[in-house]
Amino acid sequence: MQFHLNGFKPGNYQIPDTVREPAPIQPIVDLPKEIDVLIVGGGPAGLTMARQLSEFTDITTCLADLEEGPLVFGRADGISCRTMEIMEGFNSSEMVVKEAYRLNQNTFWEPDSEQPDNIKRTHKIPDARIGLSEFAHGIVNQARLHEILLDGMKNSVTKLVPHYSRRLVELDVDPNLTQDLNAYPITAKFELNDGSTPPKIETVKAKYIVGCDGARSAVRKGLSIPLEGDSANKAWGVMDLLLVTDFPDIRVKSFIQSKEHGAVMTIPREGGYLCRFYIELGLLEKGQRASGLNLEAEDVIAKAQKIMHPYKLDVKEVAWWSIYEVGQRIAERFDDTPVDNTENLIPRAFVAGDACHTHSPKGGWGLNTSLPDTFNLGWKVASVLQRKCKPELLQTYSTERRKVALQLIDADRQLSKLVATRPSSNDEAPEAKTNTADIEKFMARQNGFVSGTAIEYYPSYISTGTENQHLATGLKIGQRFHSAQAMRVADGDRQHLGHLNKADGRWRIFIFGNKQCPTEASSDSYKLIDFLASDETSPVQKYTSKGADIDSTIDVYAVFQQKNLSIEHLQDFLWPAKGKYGLRDYEKVFQAEEGNDVFELRSINRSSGCMVVVRPDQHIANILPLNAHKELSAFFDEFMIS
Repeated sequence: MQFHLNGFKPGNYQIPDTVREPAPIQPIVDLPKEIDVLIVGGGPAGLTMARQLSEFTDITTCLADLEEGPLVFGRADGISCRTMEIMEGFNSSEMVVKEAYRLNQNTFWEPDSEQPDNIKRTHKIPDARIGLSEFAHGIVNQARLHEILLDGMKNSVTKLVPHYSRRLVELDVDPNLTQDLNAYPITAKFELNDGSTPPKIETVKAKYIVGCDGARSAVRKGLSIPLEGDSANKAWGVMDLLLVTDFPDIRVKSFIQSKEHGAVMTIPREGGYLCRFYIELGLLEKGQRASGLNLEAEDVIAKAQKIMHPYKLDVKEVAWWSIYEVGQRIAERFDDTPVDNTENLIPRAFVAGDACHTHSPKGGWGLNTSLPDTFNLGWKVASVLQRKCKPELLQTYSTERRKVALQLIDADRQLSKLVATRPSSNDEAPEAKTNTADIEKFMARQNGFVSGTAIEYYPSYISTGTENQHLATGLKIGQRFHSAQAMRVADGDRQHLGHLNKADGRWRIFIFGNKQCPTEASSDSYKLIDFLASDETSPVQKYTSKGADIDSTIDVYAVFQQKNLSIEHLQDFLWPAKGKYGLRDYEKVFQAEEGNDVFELRSINRSSGCMVVVRPDQHIANILPLNAHKELSAFFDEFMIS
């Protein structure tokens, strides 16, 4: 798709440039007095949290944001493979894929040895993330991603919409109420910023609060959670430009290092014309902020023109620009419980996204770490509120996501030093200048982390079973379920198995059958299905509410090796009657395909088969043998409530 030809126009890219308009400002509506979950901040973390909770009619949610309306100009631009998979969980990946600019190549530029004032391309390589997912790493305006999440909220069963122009001015968490799950220990006071004098003050009581309100988070400060780390005292400029240039790689992600003037990283943007520049500016004095440099857009452009000599940059329009400092900080803890939590307290307040980890934007990690933060947290809060899971489950959020944030901080510190051509702080001794080959090696080394596909949570009672990893070595316990295609038995349709893991709060069990025919009563698959369907210790029977559909809590799928299976010869549990009319669900049984065999692609043991348990956030929780009925029950019994 192409757009922005005659100037940058924010909004829905399905509408032509000539008539596209930003989303209208929503009318002011009073905040609710009492709520289950209060979300502060409408960035990617806040919207992902709200998008998940909007699917549950028995959970009341409020999102309050300081801005007067939805984001118009994008800040983050990269959408990682893993973020695309999460958007598929919301049934929204198709639009992002259609509109995003896919990064297929990287180029590297250094000073020309014969003419050092000029830059010269050293090489061009394929993007290291290609093939890690069925989705590619893409570039799209963050505001557009917000719009898709907002549309999903608005069109959900709860018709959830944010409350804008609200500034959090006071937060109180009553320690005498936090361990009473029926209580509302959170009291938050907001100032309505609609221009009225004096401003209206609104008070909200909540069972849980999630602070997604950025690096200067009022929620984090209200919880007295310190940030650890420091600023590297290095300033960079970031700009989205419409320009005319003779630089040959303007539509390829490029790392450019000059001899005397610093570095530039260019990233082509969606629409075919827009391009993002990250421009190295210089060191800051101790305590100096980038905003205090008093630079104009023209100054930053002039610096880019010097770095990219002899190529010409004729900038026609600056769609958006900013100056930022490179620095890495992380919150001491991600919830309101003590670091050691020796009393096993249940958290009631959380921070996510930039509110608990800050870093430079060059690696594209900001949005792509913030959004999975609350994708991890949302289903946990929902399941505890719905009394499906024990409240101790909420303790796993900080443990799992802080580990990821620490890895992010370390990777960003390394990348910031590699991309820069000078020291990142006044305290650093001069070092040999990094060449672009070092950047290439770093990106290849970190490609799984950059893409989000190698993110792995700590071993715990919801991420266990490593003794059985050999049964499916290509489906890593703790990592997200790596999708592969299979053919649906009922109609021959080819389906990505990973796309069955929707963001609806349900657990999934994938049965990968062994070489025994699943229609034979003596086979391991038949016995497992019979156990799930009828045994009183079966987690499906034990944790499905009376009168609810059989797959309303734990959704079971089967993938068999045998060809020419027929749905009517399989147990009813695999094509169950559902809904008020008892209609049959024909979309739960698959068979492997020749030439695209999921058993081969994910190294699943053909002789023994296995079952793979997948969490509501698409991460693999457990792998078990087909005959491990008691172990499967014990796994769910650890954290679920019957």
